[in-house]
Parts: sequence; C-alpha cells; structure tokens
Amino acid sequence: MTVQDIRAFNRFYTNVIGALDYSRRLYAPYTLTESRVLYELAHSPRTDAADLRAELSLDAGYLSRILNKFEQDGLIERAPARQDPRRRHVTLTPRGRETAALLAERANESVGALLSTVPAADRPRLAEAMLTVREILSEGRTPRREDAVLREPAPGDLGWIVQRNAALYAAEYGWNADYEGLVARIVADFAGDHDPRLERVWIAELDGRPVGCVMCVRDEAPATARLRLLLVEPEARGLGVGDRLVGAVVDFARGVGYRELVLWTNDVLTAARRLYRRHGFVLVAERPHRSFGKDLVGQDWRLDLHPAPG
Repeated sequence: MTVQDIRAFNRFYTNVIGALDYSRRLYAPYTLTESRVLYELAHSPRTDAADLRAELSLDAGYLSRILNKFEQDGLIERAPARQDPRRRHVTLTPRGRETAALLAERANESVGALLSTVPAADRPRLAEAMLTVREILSEGRTPRREDAVLREPAPGDLGWIVQRNAALYAAEYGWNADYEGLVARIVADFAGDHDPRLERVWIAELDGRPVGCVMCVRDEAPATARLRLLLVEPEARGLGVGDRLVGAVVDFARGVGYRELVLWTNDVLTAARRLYRRHGFVLVAERPHRSFGKDLVGQDWRLDLHPAPG
C-alpha cells in the first residue's frame, strides 16, 4: 500500500458519502462543523467550551462564534461550571435537543439510503472491512476520553445490556444467574413500556463498540426518577465514561422536571459509589441482604435535583 492508495480511497469515499455537500443537503441551516458541535453537546451533556475545543480541535474564536449563534437561536444555555466558575458549562435547550435529533435523523436517513444500495449478503463483509480499517489505523494508540461517545441504543443494545451485566458481575463479584434475571426484567419492562420524554437509555461507545450503559426510568414516588444498570467495561475505565453516564442521567432528569433522582446499589461497588457521591448523591439507607448468591449490603442513594438556594 502507498500514500496514493490511501488518498485515492479518501477521494472515493468522500464522493460516495457526499461529505462535500453535507452542509447544504443535510445540515441546513447549519454547517457541518456547527452540526458536529451540536452532536457533541447532545452526546456529552456535561460539556464546557474548553472540552469542545479539545475534542473537535477548533479555534477558540471560531467555536465562540458558533456558540454565540446557537445561543441566539435558542439552542444552548451557558453558565459558570459548578466545579470551576472560570469555565463555561454549555447545555442544549429543549429546542437544541430537537434540532440535534433532526440533524441526526437526516444523517441516518442519508446513510440508510446509501446502505440500501448494498446487497444484504454483502453488508456483513462491508461492516467487517470498515471495522478492520478502524482497528488497524488505531492499533497501538491509547484510547482518549474524547474517543468515547454516548448515544441512543441501537437494535441489539438492550440485549447487550443484559448479557454484559450478567457476565461482568459474575466475573468480578461472583454473582449468580439471579442477577441476570433481575437485569432482564428491568430491560424488558423498559422495552415493553416507557415514556421517551421521561425515560431514557444511554450507550457509551468506544471505537464502534458498546463499552457502557445506564438507564433513567420513572420511580414509583411522584416526581422521582431512578438511575439503573450503570456499567462500564474494564477496557473503558479511566476514560471518564462512568462520570459521563451518571452526568447524562442527572442532566436529563433535571431537564425534564424530576425533583429527585434515586438509586439502589451495593456496598461492594466502590467505584460506582464514588461516582454517585461526586455527583451529589447522598446515602440515605442501607441494609444487609442475601441476593445473587452473596451476602451483601444494599444501599439507597438520593439526589435532590432542585435544592433550595443557599
């Protein structure tokens, strides 16, 4: 393979996907770069301007103009970050989320139309070839925080949540099939009946593979949401994936009007408990129990999403 081979492939692929025409056909009235910023904001809810500059390699002045435009269009809100008031925290408004979803839908339709021209028998070979390119060109490179993205679940992801929870907790904590049954029921309840305005699942993806998940569902108590099934694969730990997943749930629950966010966990899950405490959750009760083939101490945690000022 030569440099010219790669350049020829790049020219071919650019023409196939119509990347040079994206801003006019798919992302109007926004440019491709502006749409990339919206995408990052939609998939990384706890983001500030410095994060965006680093993740997208954008000039500070250029990014500032984009964010100003978004603010004028009512797509974003900016406020001092809680941990560091010198940094500006950027979040999408409901209108911004709708716009990001519309642009994503257009892009999905365009790629779907392209994929429809590929015979079904050739699609596995195409997917394997694309994955091979990604793996070879990224081999030896340490994953970065910005390589992980949060997204909506795709077909098969809910099954992945059940399988990985069962396998990971069996390997790391020795939990038996009772836990798999619990996870399966939680996922089945969500799949069978949920309100997309008030309940949501996030999948963390790294290099095209799911590496984490979390759910936000309605609780029995009024105006209360419940965080469930937080999981991060060992290969993705240390990249801030768990922090982003919990932050996504907190921001979503607060944004749609819940007053409280609660969760149940066990004291052996020390890394998860540190995450919850970092996001402001408070331990409110704990009790011993025998579950999943082990003697455990269950814990109830609570976060007030709208604390009184002062």
